[in-house]
Amino acid sequence: MKRNPQRTQKIAFFFLLLATLLIIVPVGLIIVIIIQKGLPAINWQFLTDMPRQGMRAGGIFPAIVGTVYLVLGAISFALPIGLLAAVYLSEYARANILTRLIKLSIVNLAGVPSVVYGLFGLALFVVFFKFGASILSGSLTLGLMILPIIITSSVEALESVPQSFREVSLSLGASKWQTIRNIVLPNAVPGIITGTILGVGRAAGETAPILFTVAAFYLPQLPSSIFDQAMALPYHLYVISTQVPNVDEKIRYGTALVLLFMVLSVNLVAVIIRYKFRKLKKW
Repeated sequence: MKRNPQRTQKIAFFFLLLATLLIIVPVGLIIVIIIQKGLPAINWQFLTDMPRQGMRAGGIFPAIVGTVYLVLGAISFALPIGLLAAVYLSEYARANILTRLIKLSIVNLAGVPSVVYGLFGLALFVVFFKFGASILSGSLTLGLMILPIIITSSVEALESVPQSFREVSLSLGASKWQTIRNIVLPNAVPGIITGTILGVGRAAGETAPILFTVAAFYLPQLPSSIFDQAMALPYHLYVISTQVPNVDEKIRYGTALVLLFMVLSVNLVAVIIRYKFRKLKKW
């Protein structure tokens, strides 16, 4: 019995389309529900006011500011260290068992549950270094959590740059560091930004790490230093959904909508930057 290539192609296309829909449709429904139920709560007062009456009234401005501080702190810590580690592993480290074990360990660390990072941050930054429950402790904990993601994606981006680029640069008299800085890194920027996007998305949406290291239950004021506690949108959403009774449903969904919008906005900006860098590629 002869196979019909066209029928086989249609069957394969159907299953691929079905798999895509199984991913897109639930995510789309979640976004639609959040927008539908949360949009009525969105107004200027909700976004810029302090919480009142035990978070049953007022706005979520301190939680928005706290989330921004934590994400910026985490990226400021994780991105330079992750990029330097990726450059070393990709360009300088020898291909031996030790290097492979290090890369495998980094990949495994990316799958560690966030609550483990929260307990580690509590023990290391809050207790051992005595930073206390603060923005600094929370940012460092989130930075450690997203560090494996940034390292892994950056290593893959650096290794995707053709070896011929390095050989040509070295043959023209450039040093190894000059080759990395002027040739390899610019061509690897899109992949590095991809890892940063994933890290930002995870850092902005995690609750467990900040629960142990920084998050305040009810703090109707803005932090004045990196050693202050802060409210954060993920923890704020958790509290008003499970711990505070008689909270209007639209406030809960409005908070979720603001968090979703922040993450999508950061991702959109990063995608635009990545697209512009990809247009500069000549290969």
